[in-house]
Amino acid sequence: MKTKKKGYRKGTFSLFLIALPGILYLFINNYVPIMGIFIAFKRFSYAKGIWDSPWCGFDNFKFLFITDDAWVITRNTLLYNLAFIIIGTIISVFMAILLNELGEKLRGKFFQSTLLFPHLLSWVVTSYLVYALLGATNGFVNNTILAGMGKEGIDWYSVKMYWPLILIIVYIWKNAGYTAIVYMAGIAGIDKEIFEAARIDGASKVKQIISITLPMLRPTVIIMTLMSIGRIFYSDFGLFYQVPIFPCSISPLYT
Repeated sequence: MKTKKKGYRKGTFSLFLIALPGILYLFINNYVPIMGIFIAFKRFSYAKGIWDSPWCGFDNFKFLFITDDAWVITRNTLLYNLAFIIIGTIISVFMAILLNELGEKLRGKFFQSTLLFPHLLSWVVTSYLVYALLGATNGFVNNTILAGMGKEGIDWYSVKMYWPLILIIVYIWKNAGYTAIVYMAGIAGIDKEIFEAARIDGASKVKQIISITLPMLRPTVIIMTLMSIGRIFYSDFGLFYQVPIFPCSISPLYT
């Protein structure tokens, strides 16, 4: 019995050492900065520093919420994130099903790696890619697509009306592939005998997806959606600041 306990402790300690870098990163990156939350209740002065700046209670919050910007910020955050969650989930599930149906491992791995690659890019690199597409003078969209259709180019960075759609497309392009891999793992966990029985009963591939894959994938979709809702006010600074600006200069959207 003692030998079993020692073996169990040894195994637990090894697993703890493996998890230690992730735990330290989570603690340093997510929990240590929480201690600075009290700055919101201070009238911060660079001359006096964090500790010597006077307390101001809820004055900073009053100043924020009496302005019109508070409503605009809250509305935009909710609407953008709802679009990200709904559209992103639909596209990610669709991509996961397509990848799962490819069948061949080599081809599946190639497309899987290709879809994951955008998630690994920083928002700075992504902003340059967007600029390469939408630049007013040298952008691919203006010079190739619109010019080929005989239409005049658009100064994308000066027109606000296009940016809600552009930001949603960029976010989906960057994150949908990563989420699709999570859904692929959920699909891989479905018992293959269920599909075999459906195939014997004469169910087509579409019928199998509608009647088996999607219902069995529902718990994963619910968990991922709940996690996304929990981060709905986690504003993605890189997306909303880096992408809508010219490289090395501020966009007219912010002037």
